[in-house]
Amino acid sequence: MQFTAKQIGEFLNGTIEGDENAQVSTLSKIEDGKLGSLCFLSNPKYENFLYKTEASVVIVAKDFIPTQPVKSTLVKVQDPYSAFSVLLEKYNEVANMSREEIGIHNSSYVHPTAKIGQNVYVGPFCCIEENVVVGDNAKIYAQTYVGAGSNIGKDCVFFPGVKLYRQTSVGDRVIIHSNTVIGSDGFGFAPQKDGSYNKIAQIGNVVIEDDVEIGANTSIDRATMGATFIRKGAKLDNLIQIAHNVEVGAHSVVAAQTGISGSTKLGENSVIGGQVGIAGHLNLGKRTQVGAKAGINFDTEDNKQWHGSPAQPLKEWMRSTVIFKKLPEVDKRVRELEAKIAALTAVIEKMTTTQTP
Repeated sequence: MQFTAKQIGEFLNGTIEGDENAQVSTLSKIEDGKLGSLCFLSNPKYENFLYKTEASVVIVAKDFIPTQPVKSTLVKVQDPYSAFSVLLEKYNEVANMSREEIGIHNSSYVHPTAKIGQNVYVGPFCCIEENVVVGDNAKIYAQTYVGAGSNIGKDCVFFPGVKLYRQTSVGDRVIIHSNTVIGSDGFGFAPQKDGSYNKIAQIGNVVIEDDVEIGANTSIDRATMGATFIRKGAKLDNLIQIAHNVEVGAHSVVAAQTGISGSTKLGENSVIGGQVGIAGHLNLGKRTQVGAKAGINFDTEDNKQWHGSPAQPLKEWMRSTVIFKKLPEVDKRVRELEAKIAALTAVIEKMTTTQTP
């Protein structure tokens, strides 16, 4: 399908600079823009590509002023990144309209007590156990397992290989990517006098609220008792470990390879970088920000930024980083000073010995 710059501008409530009849039929990155493609400029570091790109239409910020001639038609909007994400979603919807994905594949097993909503798709080799409820318009792709007593809301998408253990609760419009496991046992073992460990039964569940997205190969453990919560609008990346009884706050973002230990509560609107480690039984404040590879083993207040391992407040960490970079130079100077002190000490001792009657 083709769209004109004018149509795109009207859809995004933007203004046009250039040829409003310029046509696009595909989306691209600005550095790869070709004739007939639409891209966007949000990060100033990519501005140089704007003056080289062959893209027919580029979405830019409302207050953007080019410093060189631009061949492309510009659509000016309040937030280029958000505007382009809206177009990506619309493009994805149009691309999938041709796929008829309704009904249950004949190779899948659905227990007679399961309740399946309207316009639901269940792909090949899925298993839906007893007393499961699946909301309207859900799409459950191949080799997905949904354990007994689980509830899946409306308009959810589970990509191939998702595994939901028993009694998992999933809200509306939740997206879970391939090979993610929801509701596996929490890491609970009681040490014994002989050095062995007894398994502690994990009888709770996982509750995922509306509008959550979870990346591939992520694991979210069921609670020992009660529930592990992923609150409304949270976004989890690939390869994340969420332990038992954790609560991830609403609209929080957690990047790949992060681990959150048991019973920790992450405040709403928090941003956690990649490979962060967070110890158990902590309370992290609202809008907490943690840089990549940081280690958190203490409670935090609202609106704080943390970096390093063990973590420090951002400004302290930046000062420490500067000092750390200078350590080889400092070490060299210390060694030189030690050598000079040793030499002076030797001279003083020699003088003292010579003057002794």
